[in-house]
Amino acid sequence: MIRAALAMSRTSHDRVVDADFLDRLRRTVELAPGVLTEFSSPAARAVLADVEVLVTSWGCPRLDAAVLAAAPRLRAVVHAAGSVRAHVGEAAWDRGVAVSSAAAANAVPVAEYTLAVVLLAGKRVLAAADEYRRLRSRAATAVAERGGNHGATVGVLSASLVGRRVLDLLRPFDLEVLVHDPHVPDRELRALGAEPVGLLELAARSDVFSIHTPLLPETRGLVDARVLAALRDGATVVNTARGAVVDAGALTAELLSGRLSAVLDVTDPEPLPADSPLWECRNVLLTPHVAGSLGNELRRLTDCAAEEVERFAAGRPFAHPVTRTALSRTA
Repeated sequence: MIRAALAMSRTSHDRVVDADFLDRLRRTVELAPGVLTEFSSPAARAVLADVEVLVTSWGCPRLDAAVLAAAPRLRAVVHAAGSVRAHVGEAAWDRGVAVSSAAAANAVPVAEYTLAVVLLAGKRVLAAADEYRRLRSRAATAVAERGGNHGATVGVLSASLVGRRVLDLLRPFDLEVLVHDPHVPDRELRALGAEPVGLLELAARSDVFSIHTPLLPETRGLVDARVLAALRDGATVVNTARGAVVDAGALTAELLSGRLSAVLDVTDPEPLPADSPLWECRNVLLTPHVAGSLGNELRRLTDCAAEEVERFAAGRPFAHPVTRTALSRTA
């Protein structure tokens, strides 16, 4: 039977790993007891010496050349979370280790959060609620009268895993949906149910501008002052991707001017400094990185990981493989 081990932080283990997940893994592999939270101790090296599959999650130590030398039989990494960028290094790719990720499963709640926020933003619910609290009167309805979701335009920045699921969730609604992704052919973007446009046009036409771009060297600060200035007055910026995709200073200036609104599940830095004016900005909703898998949603991640381990043990290819080439374009 294939030898496997869990590798992640203790906090992640306590959040993600439950008895059902362990039982399912044990029906397929010989699972080492406990969890590897580091790879340097004699006990950890003893486990690594025989392991063929590492089942990882948030906080897994980095798989560098020294760790791989201590794990000569390692053939696969199955990640019960999203990005593998933090722990799967070049040495693993050079070795030819097969890698899988539950990023597709983690995309589900992010897209659901985005859909909810898009529809609330279209109805101007946050502004109306703030005005209602201030006036204590139905006169606050006047704020919502300036919005609505009938024919509103939603701009989706990047047809990433999350972006594609957002596009799918938006289909039933009476919305005009635009998308910008220079790495995806226009015909494919149209097949996703959206009109492909340039970045500045995406901003200029959007009532809600939703960011789903992975943070890469070329996307850092992609949503800069010029893009933000192109947004129409009253537009809402939604960011569930990474804070650093947006120029933080330019966004703060626009929000403090009152010209734009924002729903930010991620910021740069994260969390914002205690003295950031955005904490008190009435046209900003800040949430503490809750769009991704939490609570019972974590079960999707372990189900995905268990299925991938079962596929590997049966000699079948992963359903959700990660390659070195793909990782250069994804989170």
